[in-house]
Amino acid sequence: MALLTNRPSRFWARLASGLAGLALLILGVPAHADDWWQKDWSYRKQITIDTSSKGGNIAQSIGRAPLLIRLHTGNFKFDDASPNGADLRFVTADGKPLTYHIESFDPLLGVATIWVDVPSFPTNAATTVWMYYGNKGATAAVDTPGTFDSNYVAVYHFDTAAGTPPKDKTAYANNPQSAPASIDDGSIIGKGARFAGNGAMLIPASQSLAVPAGGLFTFSAWVHPDAAQPNIALYARRDGTSSLVIGLNQNVPFVTAGGQQITGTTALPQGQWSHVAFVSDGHTLTLYVNGKTTGATSGSLPALNSPIAVGGDVPGGSLAGFTGGMDEVRFSKVARSPALIAMDASSQGQDTHLVVFGADEKQAGFSFGYIGVIIKSVTVDAWVVITILLLMAITSWYVMWTKASYVNQVDKANDRFLKLFRSHGDDPLALTHPERAEASRVANSSIYRVYRAGADEIERRAAQDGRVALSAEAMPVIRAVMDASLTRENQHLARSMVLLTISISGGPFLGLLGTVVGVMITFAAIAAAGDVNVNAIAPGISAALLATVTGLFVAIPALFGYNYILTRNKAVSANMIVFVDEFVTRVYENYREHRPVRAYQS
Repeated sequence: MALLTNRPSRFWARLASGLAGLALLILGVPAHADDWWQKDWSYRKQITIDTSSKGGNIAQSIGRAPLLIRLHTGNFKFDDASPNGADLRFVTADGKPLTYHIESFDPLLGVATIWVDVPSFPTNAATTVWMYYGNKGATAAVDTPGTFDSNYVAVYHFDTAAGTPPKDKTAYANNPQSAPASIDDGSIIGKGARFAGNGAMLIPASQSLAVPAGGLFTFSAWVHPDAAQPNIALYARRDGTSSLVIGLNQNVPFVTAGGQQITGTTALPQGQWSHVAFVSDGHTLTLYVNGKTTGATSGSLPALNSPIAVGGDVPGGSLAGFTGGMDEVRFSKVARSPALIAMDASSQGQDTHLVVFGADEKQAGFSFGYIGVIIKSVTVDAWVVITILLLMAITSWYVMWTKASYVNQVDKANDRFLKLFRSHGDDPLALTHPERAEASRVANSSIYRVYRAGADEIERRAAQDGRVALSAEAMPVIRAVMDASLTRENQHLARSMVLLTISISGGPFLGLLGTVVGVMITFAAIAAAGDVNVNAIAPGISAALLATVTGLFVAIPALFGYNYILTRNKAVSANMIVFVDEFVTRVYENYREHRPVRAYQS
């Protein structure tokens, strides 16, 4: 019996050790203290900027540029950061802080847009930036003008209240003197401008906005036409006989610069966001749509030093006003490279592969790893299902442990009893009263209990002098008594086995229920946020699948355990059936009426 009790103890000790090792593996490899930027920040997230064919597919050099970082509940846990994002920090792989500013940060809705000044983009390769957070005592370290290089002379996010002119985010403070018709909270990047076709946003002339004859210039903006209109202006500047107009004609982009004209090859999709850019490098005028050249001509710009209209023509102009949305309007006093234009269009759109978010890491020494990302994304309903499944798992493990221990004890005790029974030769009643002390060693034997039922029935039928003579009619009664005892033993062997069948059949279905509900909630959240990129979908879907994995985690061990215990139970039951036949046969042979009457010792 000592061997029987020690083996399971060693088994469970090894299992506990294995589970502890698995937990450490899930938590991840300890992070080196020297890798952490500053100890006051508890969390960090790896951000990979990939310009290879797998990401932005940008093979030319970009240089320095502001990069849009979109955060949402699918890639960031807002509860671990300050409510206003004041503790966010961005650091290069070698520990150099990067300048950044926050356009929007809403932990209630679970969305944020942040601009980070990347000093050097990789060329057809990938580089890593770390985002640190989790220091709620930190003060904001944003530097809005410093996010843009000095060649940006005006940048408008339209993040002000409706009716209030937006602020220029550069150091030049080229603030408009009028506001767009309204502000759209659901623009492509946070908030955006809405124009109703009856008034442009006017920007006063300034020295920084002046363009010399043949000068360099770049305009870019996100455009959302509500309807196809003839000859409307997105950007207009008229200085005497000189002019520069960037507009749409039936949603086809065009540029007029003095006597030069560029017309795009395709119309912008109505009701969708498109990135439109114009570049003058002093020799060529180029028009871009969504990062790709759509028209170009040789030429240069005339001298311009007058007010600028965005979303319509300047007062006295001949073009109609724009009806639709605009966002992230930028002016530069240099000719931006095609690679930078392509990067802006790729990184600022809804479906970008340029920016890839890695796993969260905690400073306490361990990385959450991929499992941590999944666990963090699990919804409340999924946790309810997973908790039920874990309780089912614990119950099934307990049942397997107790049933396996019981059947092992019974099987070993049966072997000892049969050996003892057969050592007494042909007398089937030898183990009744004379050797009760010896028989007590096999008290756990189910065969012994069946034997005692038959022996007690024979004892009841014995004569007063202890002699037994059984009639043919008495044998079925003895067999029936023993069969009844055998049935009770089988019931005891099968007790609680139904819990294993529930775990086997119900676990996967319950896990599937949690997965389906989790997927529904994930897609509902994506629909509400309007963000359909893979980084928004993948964490929620993988977290939903955790419920199915947990269901299988419950069912698979229960299936193996059930089959093992069922096989052992059948073997024990078969041995009892065989013993009943053997015992009844021997009793009938030794104690039937027409044979000499034998004494039944009591």
